[in-house]
Amino acid sequence: MNVQLRDRPEAASTTAIKTAIADCDIHPARATRDELYPWLARRWHAHLETYGVHAYQGMMEGPPYPKAQPNASRRDAYPPEGGQQGSSLSFMQKQHLDPNNVVLGVLNPLGATGQGMRNHDLAAALASAINDWQIEKWTSKDKRLKASVVVANEDGVTAAKEIRKRAGDPNFVQVLLLSRNVEPLGQRRYWPIYEAAEEAGLPVGVHAFGFGGNPITASGWPSYYIEEMVGHSQCQQTALASIVLEGVFERYPKLNMVMVEAGFGWAPSLAWRLDKVWEKLRSEVPHLKRRPSEYIRDHIWWTTQPMEDPERREHLFETIEWIGWDKLLFATDYPHWDYDEPSRVLPAGVSDANKQAFYLDNARKVYGVA
Repeated sequence: MNVQLRDRPEAASTTAIKTAIADCDIHPARATRDELYPWLARRWHAHLETYGVHAYQGMMEGPPYPKAQPNASRRDAYPPEGGQQGSSLSFMQKQHLDPNNVVLGVLNPLGATGQGMRNHDLAAALASAINDWQIEKWTSKDKRLKASVVVANEDGVTAAKEIRKRAGDPNFVQVLLLSRNVEPLGQRRYWPIYEAAEEAGLPVGVHAFGFGGNPITASGWPSYYIEEMVGHSQCQQTALASIVLEGVFERYPKLNMVMVEAGFGWAPSLAWRLDKVWEKLRSEVPHLKRRPSEYIRDHIWWTTQPMEDPERREHLFETIEWIGWDKLLFATDYPHWDYDEPSRVLPAGVSDANKQAFYLDNARKVYGVA
């Protein structure tokens, strides 16, 4: 939902929410390009100013499909004090956290965070700086907010060190990966990340988007931004199939994952297809002891932004019944343009128990937050 309020000096949420909610996808931003410098060694200041950031997709930085709105965000989300959308805690509190009664907000930083970068030393430095910045600017200032451990994803060993460095820190509730990487996420180069996350008792959030250097479709680069938006679910399906079929959950049986910002309506059909093909080709993957669908149901949680919107309400409920009401996590994607308004996201007919699980209890369970 793109909420645009015009000719108002101060923007706020359109509806006050009485139900306490957990928002499992909030995107904090930096107000200035050099905001991370206090947590970066001086060598990296000069490096960034001289050489910039080289992502795997060949561009200096930024998305391959420029957004219609700056930072892909709501027009009413610019902080009064300046800076880009999502860069002001006080404005986020006033526009989103307070009126929407957010009691738990999970931060997922995007942009130049150290993920998808060719220079692995720079990637590790930026990821660590982002994690320090999340504590200093956000979680230490508002106890409702919890951070994600950002890691240099293409260097599994270094990423694992960063996870272990943050293990036990109550500021962090998950490890953050993106869905587009150099290789599918089940590949062994990423296993040190999963090992460290399981060891730390942290779920791994797989957020849509990323810089892997590959086209976002199996047949090349599409023409339009709308194709990239729809393609988020395709990339997420590829990542999830790889994770399951490579045996990640057999090797790390206590590991949980959260699929973030790619919808969830495709989950049953993917699982059905995996199960059907596995029945015929299971000898190729003898490390799998169960049906692929069983791993998905046991280990995967789903954020609901973008919320599915079929023509017939019962189709949505049938999909959720397959997934389980205990595996859905509410998310707004604040401050992005396709933000989901908490008061309008669920259709009529949801029981109070399922609403309570959806808006709050499931998130507290998977993130281990009381």
